[in-house]
Amino acid sequence: MKIEQIYTGCLAQGAYYITSKGEAAIIDPLRETQPYLDRLEKDGVTLKYIFETHFHADFVSGHLDLSKKTNAPIVYGPTANPDFEAVIAADEQLFKVGNITIKVLHTPGHTMESTCYLLIDENGKEAALFSGDTLFLGDVGRPDLAQKAAGMTQEALAGLLYESLYKKILPLPDAVTVYPAHGAGSACGKNMMKETVDSLGNQKKINYALNQATKEDFINAVTDGLLPPPAYFGMNVAMNKKGYASFDAVLNQGMNGLGADEFEAMAEASGALVLDTRSNADFAKGFIPQSINIALQGDFAPWVGALIADVRQPLLLVTDPGSEEEAITRLSRVGFDNVLGHLKGGFNTWKNAGKETDTVNRIKAEQFAAEVKIGESMILDVRKESEYAAEHIDDAYSKPLAYINDWMGKINPQEHFYLHCAGGYRSMIAASMLQARGYRNFTEVEGGFNAIAKTTVPRTDFICQSKVM
Repeated sequence: MKIEQIYTGCLAQGAYYITSKGEAAIIDPLRETQPYLDRLEKDGVTLKYIFETHFHADFVSGHLDLSKKTNAPIVYGPTANPDFEAVIAADEQLFKVGNITIKVLHTPGHTMESTCYLLIDENGKEAALFSGDTLFLGDVGRPDLAQKAAGMTQEALAGLLYESLYKKILPLPDAVTVYPAHGAGSACGKNMMKETVDSLGNQKKINYALNQATKEDFINAVTDGLLPPPAYFGMNVAMNKKGYASFDAVLNQGMNGLGADEFEAMAEASGALVLDTRSNADFAKGFIPQSINIALQGDFAPWVGALIADVRQPLLLVTDPGSEEEAITRLSRVGFDNVLGHLKGGFNTWKNAGKETDTVNRIKAEQFAAEVKIGESMILDVRKESEYAAEHIDDAYSKPLAYINDWMGKINPQEHFYLHCAGGYRSMIAASMLQARGYRNFTEVEGGFNAIAKTTVPRTDFICQSKVM
């Protein structure tokens, strides 16, 4: 028997590849299927089942493409009702994979169809739990994402989650290894550990949700402090439930290389958003006017989902030459399939064609320190509220990037302001969005708070509440 966790850091997502005696199972696969097909061929095994723990909200699973290419059936837990052929398993139903057994544990709460899969090894020992979004390391799945579909409140769903965890998961042996669907950084929970594998026994000791005295205490604990879910989550659920275009077709369309004139004409004709995936440093020096910068080397796909939101939005890409396929792949993982093409040769193609370009007014932290006037200058900190609360520049406003579409309209475009995040990634996203909406009277700080903290600019870690504009 072999269990391989295939962890994708930019999504904080874990898929699982299991083999035993010539057969395999894959749990919660990512959108692109070739890595799984390569593993199957290398190991000389047949894919017997594709198990899905639930209809995912934060990424589009590869279940449909993988099933079509391998003829392996897709398995969901009880109450799932996808618009495609699938095995809807009964609670405690058993599936044989080689010499091992996969036992279905229906664990509603995160969603109504949420299901964990318990692996029983060749010796009949309960060895591993693939816990999906029901149980994370250090946390449990948030109970507010499926309210509309379930016709229930988040408190009611949290109550179901309590029953699932305390009656079906906690009684399992301490030695069971927990393999969750997500780790730290995912928006599917609020308190996840950076580790991606742990024993159930250790989780029983340290996971706050598994140590509540009463059901009421559990409900209060898991519903406290939940941030609004990213806007694209509902669309990803729909794609996972109803179906989607094949990844091969999406990739083929996106790999359409366009010259500068073609690119410009298509942008105008289609209403496509120009998404520039180069580094924030390169973008600041020159870019296509109105384009949005979300750098590929970072939390690219989640930020695209959070800020662009509508997965149907037509996109045209500006990338570093050679990274087009990676950008298209990572966009498809969160459902952004409508990539019409990319600028062949990257930004230099546009610049060499004599097309109009734009820049961001970016300064180094030392210059910021020399010219800022605390108490007079407006400073916008686009980090998370928790980062701001830990330490921030005196008199700065907390304006998290995730909510830019809410707070942008409250800014006076005539009043100059400074903009920073932690290191420059998020503040350049904000800068590009601001300029695309006509804001020009601002200065972005290179290196962000990490660089500013090395200067004499006064900072504080005392906060009663975020400063309000």
